Amino acid sequence: MSPRNVHAPAPAIPDAEASPGACFTVREAAAFLNLNEKKLYELANSKDIPAARIGGKWLFPRALLEEWLLEQAHGGALTDRLLITGSDDPLLAATVSALAPTLGAEAFVAYSPTGTLTGLELLARRRANVCALHWGGVEHSEQQHATLLRSFGGHRQWALVRLALREQGVILRRGLHIDGIETLAGFDYRWAMRQTGAGSRHFLESALASRGFSAADCTVVATAHTEREAAGIVAREEADCAPGTRAAAAEFGLDFLPLGWEAFDLALPRDILFRRLFQDLLRAHAGPASQALAQRLGGYDLSPLGQVIGLD
Repeated sequence: MSPRNVHAPAPAIPDAEASPGACFTVREAAAFLNLNEKKLYELANSKDIPAARIGGKWLFPRALLEEWLLEQAHGGALTDRLLITGSDDPLLAATVSALAPTLGAEAFVAYSPTGTLTGLELLARRRANVCALHWGGVEHSEQQHATLLRSFGGHRQWALVRLALREQGVILRRGLHIDGIETLAGFDYRWAMRQTGAGSRHFLESALASRGFSAADCTVVATAHTEREAAGIVAREEADCAPGTRAAAAEFGLDFLPLGWEAFDLALPRDILFRRLFQDLLRAHAGPASQALAQRLGGYDLSPLGQVIGLD
């Protein structure tokens, strides 16, 4: 006699409140935070809590909500780390490299350049603590930077701190003597072009437009995603030129065609502004080692270091 087929019971479906998904509803988030729903709506509408309004309903990403809750506890549970992204800069990279070993295993500071716009997106998504940025000439920088930040969610909680003024232009391969950007755009010189959303590319495009050219007139042979990657491509003579700063050109022993000065700022949440790690970074950047390196590289004015720029 053959054994009967025994069917195991179907697995139980997890209770939605016991095992919530990637996002909480208003009711779930209120229960998680032990708040009434009215207060939660106030926090969401004022953008004081990570939330998204989709199809007329508020959703609260669970991972960001848990991180936000940790940040509210005891002055911030993540105060032992500082993650910097955004625009690339040789002097800032040197400051971070010098600061990190002094912290030992007590804290962590890191710098991962992505370009200005991607960096601001990472800041808005709370994937980074600080975004380095530059967008256009120094004469309009306060207005341009404030306008740029206002296009990102969460900007009402951000501060803008000036780090330096920098000389922006075109990095040239050794021995390439060019007297104007029109020659580089109008003839068959090879460009290592920065990606869309990079401040150096934006500066170049503005300079080209003022002379009747565009980036489309340039012969692009490579795309560089950081300032120093662009300089490295030119140093290896895989390209003749690239948009970038005088400091990046000097770091690689390259020639440079100046186009103007820009402001180099740091955007960050206001609650990070007075954290020990961020203040340590500013102090290190103002220290004698950074000042000496700025002099050797050239193209820096550190006199506005630490100035807080209004966003209104």
